[in-house]
Amino acid sequence: MKISAITTVLCFMCSITNYSQSIPIYKTAEKITIDGDLSDWKTPFLGPFVIHDSGKKGTQNTFVSLSWNDENLYIAYHSTDSKIIGSAQKKDSQIFSTDDLVEIFIDPDGDGQNYIEIGVNAFSSNYDLLLKCISPDCGGWNTSMAFDIAGLEAKSKITPEGFDTEIKIPFSSLETIKNGNFNKPKAGIKWRGNTFRIDYGNTTEYLALQYYKSLKYGFHQPEEFAVFEFLE
Repeated sequence: MKISAITTVLCFMCSITNYSQSIPIYKTAEKITIDGDLSDWKTPFLGPFVIHDSGKKGTQNTFVSLSWNDENLYIAYHSTDSKIIGSAQKKDSQIFSTDDLVEIFIDPDGDGQNYIEIGVNAFSSNYDLLLKCISPDCGGWNTSMAFDIAGLEAKSKITPEGFDTEIKIPFSSLETIKNGNFNKPKAGIKWRGNTFRIDYGNTTEYLALQYYKSLKYGFHQPEEFAVFEFLE
């Protein structure tokens, strides 16, 4: 799928997240190479992202598409960006405080605990983080940057419009999360999660595919995560 075709699909899908909290993950038989080039991406893009705590339109557009096969979850982002902020940094740097980036949170069992966060900037620097607990009900804020997703691949590519990003998450890596209650997905299985972008350009904006009503913990609102549904 060339970028011009992607734009057509993006426009077609624009209204989905305003009216639905169910985010489809389409199964694919296509080979996906994680190189930041979206020309081989076949499944529809959703968006545009909106301000995370109001639902208002963002200054710059962000779209996302999710797909899966029997081994991996794949995520692709198309981000327009007239002023890219950031640089190449070492693994697990706190780029969420400094750099333009895209993120995904995944909570397979939907209990709001032991869920993962992945962030990737425009220069392919990335981090993966385990959120063991954020609520006083389970002991308060408890995270682990030492957690690593084995086999994680993440690559961004700067384009004339901004930057595109692809991520591959092996399902086998999620089986190791203690108390994560992970089961390998099949068609009809539903997870909880959300996708995000932080834009530090001309004005700082925190964007989400599905926005929140609560302001308690910024992006970390597991009780308001959308539903990710695996489809054939």
